[in-house]
Amino acid sequence: METRESGSALEVHQRIVSFLQKPDPVILDIGSYDGTDSLRFLQLCPEAHIYCFEPDPRAIARFKKNIGLYLEKSRLSEIAISDKNGSVDFHPSNGDREAKDWALSGSIRRPKNHLTEYEWVRFDSPISVETRRLDDWCAEANLNKIDLIWMDVQGAEADVFAGGRQTLNNTRFIYTEYSDKELYEGQLTLQAMLKLLPSFEMVAQYPREVEGDVLLRNKSL
Repeated sequence: METRESGSALEVHQRIVSFLQKPDPVILDIGSYDGTDSLRFLQLCPEAHIYCFEPDPRAIARFKKNIGLYLEKSRLSEIAISDKNGSVDFHPSNGDREAKDWALSGSIRRPKNHLTEYEWVRFDSPISVETRRLDDWCAEANLNKIDLIWMDVQGAEADVFAGGRQTLNNTRFIYTEYSDKELYEGQLTLQAMLKLLPSFEMVAQYPREVEGDVLLRNKSL
């Protein structure tokens, strides 16, 4: 049953942990930025197996500093998850004035309406980053059952899904950001995302003004 909810970030993490119902869940943190979300999950589930993915060099540096003593428990791959193995242009973000180090909006998708919805965010020249298909990465890591995919990939959801069809079939929950305003070129609307994931149903939706987050559950697991 889908519900519209609000709440602090910690409350969202706590609710998701309550759904997982196990002390040692396998969690993929795709677009992990500075590791804050992984850190919360590890504090709530010290026995969790967490695998993180982040291609932005600035975010990677912040991750390693922020995660601290949990670094060995939150295995970091310095790559972007996409629909191909190889490399792709990544568009790092910056901001004006006090937000000059803003690195939360970078994406392997070109910015589109983000440029007008968030005028204070700018995007620097693209850099090349390594990409991996989720199915191939999971096969190499010998992971065939995922409890949660936590995604914040700034408009590149379709790329993650296209390269991870088998993994998604074996994933119990997905938590992802969405926007219906095409902040990045080719970004899926929420309804388009749901059409690509027919075995998933919405459990909770956390709407905001321009974008939001949604928790999905695999009905077949």
